[in-house]
Amino acid sequence: MDVLPWLCAAAFCAGLIDAAVGGGGLVQVPALFGLMPDRVPATLLGSNKLSAAAGTCFAVRSYVRRVKLPWRLVTPAAIGAFAGSFGGASVVSRVPASWMRPVVLVLMLVMAAYTLARKDFGQHHAPARIGARQLATATLLGAAIGFYDGVFGPGTGSFLIFLFVRVFAFDFLHASASAKVVNLGTNLAALLFFVPTGHVMWDVALPMAAFNIAGALAGTRLAVKHGTGFVRVLFIALVATLAVKLGYDIWRSVG
Repeated sequence: MDVLPWLCAAAFCAGLIDAAVGGGGLVQVPALFGLMPDRVPATLLGSNKLSAAAGTCFAVRSYVRRVKLPWRLVTPAAIGAFAGSFGGASVVSRVPASWMRPVVLVLMLVMAAYTLARKDFGQHHAPARIGARQLATATLLGAAIGFYDGVFGPGTGSFLIFLFVRVFAFDFLHASASAKVVNLGTNLAALLFFVPTGHVMWDVALPMAAFNIAGALAGTRLAVKHGTGFVRVLFIALVATLAVKLGYDIWRSVG
């Protein structure tokens, strides 16, 4: 069976979801591991990162044309995420995924409950004044999320969106756009490891990248067209889906 068409379809869906609310890895990574089980995990992850980075880059480009971003705040967060992702990648072999899943599951449930309980959460864009404290906070949060992305990864975009809304009082649309810029930093940091070490299947990753880009452009247009309320609903659905998946993984590992 030729798996490339299925991988490209998964890449399109991943790009669409990721551009709007993050979480594209929930689609693309399982597709790669499920359809190419004989390949080395690092090579599958490297191919995923190349595809995801391409889609994220075009999502950022599309958002920048439609949404006004506070670059003074977003840039240090992206730089911190880039550095944090490097740090996470360096210790990934020392932190078992089984340790991370319960923590992430709890955080996902807290985020979903908080968002549902606060009906106005992320509905209004009223960012605080950007001073030294806000810049330091953005850098530290970016580094922490980048480190997490380097070690484990699932839900990185959702964490970023939640933090931009909760900490900096963004609405969901601006938070999603800002999260993509930061996420681009983590993806590029990962590629600096995967590409030189030969962990990218170019014949698979490049077609997937093209479809991920198409999905990202479609997802960005949907988010901008339908606005904050639409992104908020997608965010809750994505977080709930990730929580269910993590819960199932934990149950299966102890069963």
